[in-house]
Amino acid sequence: MTAAGTELLAACWTSAGNVVPFRGLLTSPADVRDRIAAVSAAGYTGFGLTREDVVVARDTIGLPAVAASLREHGITTVQLEWITNWWTDGELRRASDEARADLFEACPVLGVDNIKVGADDDGRQVSYEQLCEGFGALAEAGAQVGVKIGFENTPFSHWVKTTEQAIRFVTDVGHTNGGMIVDIWHAYRGGSDYRVIPETLPLEHVFGVELDDGRHDVVGTDLEDTFDNRLVCGDGVFDVPDFILQLRALGWAGPWGVEHMSSEFRELSIEESLARARDGVLECFAEADRRASSGQA
Repeated sequence: MTAAGTELLAACWTSAGNVVPFRGLLTSPADVRDRIAAVSAAGYTGFGLTREDVVVARDTIGLPAVAASLREHGITTVQLEWITNWWTDGELRRASDEARADLFEACPVLGVDNIKVGADDDGRQVSYEQLCEGFGALAEAGAQVGVKIGFENTPFSHWVKTTEQAIRFVTDVGHTNGGMIVDIWHAYRGGSDYRVIPETLPLEHVFGVELDDGRHDVVGTDLEDTFDNRLVCGDGVFDVPDFILQLRALGWAGPWGVEHMSSEFRELSIEESLARARDGVLECFAEADRRASSGQA
């Protein structure tokens, strides 16, 4: 726990170092135990890991060694990612099921709270009903191994691109084990008014919250912007304190994910990346507190 008493979760990219998703560098250059130690030393109590890094750890030191490191360093919330193509068939579905099997295998060993999933748009035809059916089945499969399934919308998702659409999606499916990861990046980029969250999203469907910041304009493609251009919370235009206040109004009391990834941060040490991301988030919490106490919330 940080000095401000706020539980922070270092999402997978925040401690991964020089990793560039979708461009060939898929696994962290750092030993997972060193990452866990660095996350803990920086005051985070939650730790995120990708499927690729789960597999590396499993096949080298073994998952029980990872679990021991998590316990040793006081990590209380573990989040894994990513599963997509859970609605389709053929080779894409086989690859999706392999990813799911790897992640599900790790869940009882590591005590995983939730797995982040998405609906990456690869240009293939898919109906909204097909996505709903697939997500419900995935949520049920997660329930069988005791892990929650958290859907994260992105600008490059099938059908479910905005926060409003994601709220509709998880409530339309209505599975108790299928919820939403509410990410400020995608809320801002989707043009969402943050007030829509407490007004329309049932708290029981919130499985995680992620904080970051960015510029007003998209630079490059949506995918490039998402992975290369995030800013420390408070350094951009996203009004992170207001987002925090809206999630508090909803009743969110779980850990706050800090998801930072950028070209700049990939040049930093993991320790510096974690510290800078943490400091920015904590200042935004302090500003949210100031607004609340002054009646601006």
